[in-house]
Amino acid sequence: MYTIDTFKQIYASTNDTDWSKLEQVMTIIQTVQEKKDKALFDYSEKFDNVTLTDLEIKPSDLELAYQSIDDELREALEMAYKNIWDYQESIKISDSPKSELYQKVHPLNRVGVYVPGGTAPLVSTVLMTAVLAKVAGVNEIIATTPPQKDGVNQAILAACHIAQVDRVFQVGGAQAIAALAYGTETIPRVDKIAGPGNQYVALAKKMVYGDVGIDSIAGPSEIVVVVDETTRAEFVAYDLLAQAEHDVLARTFLISENKEKLLEIKEAVAVLANKQPRAQIIAASLKDHHYSILTANKEETIECVNLIAGEHVSIQTKDAESYIDQIKTAGALFVGDYSPEAIGDYVAGPSHVLPTGGTARFSNGLTVNDFLRTNSIIALKKESFLKMAPSGMHLALEESLQAHHDSLACRLEELK
Repeated sequence: MYTIDTFKQIYASTNDTDWSKLEQVMTIIQTVQEKKDKALFDYSEKFDNVTLTDLEIKPSDLELAYQSIDDELREALEMAYKNIWDYQESIKISDSPKSELYQKVHPLNRVGVYVPGGTAPLVSTVLMTAVLAKVAGVNEIIATTPPQKDGVNQAILAACHIAQVDRVFQVGGAQAIAALAYGTETIPRVDKIAGPGNQYVALAKKMVYGDVGIDSIAGPSEIVVVVDETTRAEFVAYDLLAQAEHDVLARTFLISENKEKLLEIKEAVAVLANKQPRAQIIAASLKDHHYSILTANKEETIECVNLIAGEHVSIQTKDAESYIDQIKTAGALFVGDYSPEAIGDYVAGPSHVLPTGGTARFSNGLTVNDFLRTNSIIALKKESFLKMAPSGMHLALEESLQAHHDSLACRLEELK
């Protein structure tokens, strides 16, 4: 158990990038640029142990998957889709009123979404990325997901159908990011890539950024939970386990002014952890990346939460709403006993693609507005130009840019 002072000494807010993989990732990107589809087929055999005959999954297969999943899953996906759509529509930016100076908003033309597969196929990631792009009005949405020996998870394909994804490719890893960034014979080049992935995916996104837009560089998932003497220990224990089961690198932070509650939750976690199917992953995560922090007062608690700048921040105290205005660096804030982080992962509405590793200090979660771009419109009337031009001319001369000055001066002279 840490105090805030001892925690500050040991805590480092980094995404723990594994730079040892950089050379391999750069080779993959270069190979995809040179060999295109052939590289994707080769890497599928090498990394996924899957021999593909086609990279693209037929649109008809998406609809078949939608029809084949059970009714409860279909209804759950449809509810999530509606909640995400409604929330994103409510925060979508629009053109500002026309005047001499105003803003126009345009959707991106084509975006790519990366959907992790494997042992924990992230079905929800399809909705938390593609639906946002659809609400934005993106012209074409491309999804990539790692190939599987028995075929891509049917729920992922069904989610692609619900989210109205235009094309789906069974390509994973750094090679998928390279294909989306630069294009191949089969996969078209996109304007922006969104969605989480492993270290290879994260490094690939770092490398291609600038040639293509990206949402963020996702690190290990994390949760910060603030509790007091009124908190239900079982609720919080499951919240911590839910985060730890993601990955052995997942980080969990438990903060309270009440030592007895911290110990009670610790005991509850120990009892419940062994009952989980992913118990080994949970154990490794909690052993190396769990922090239990005892603070002296509410001010210290808030300071600690803002220092961590966590991906998910859950406030489960009697005065939970009083924290909202004081926590400035949460990727997403979950307020009260009945707003658990897991509800945000699936059906609440805001995207679960959030800043990790302390990057919530300067960035926010993915929204519909990340799939829009704006441009300023300058349409001055003569009277406004007359007022502004002399100052512009003065600044141009200060910068020794004579043609800039003359561009304004000739118009000013003509008007006078």
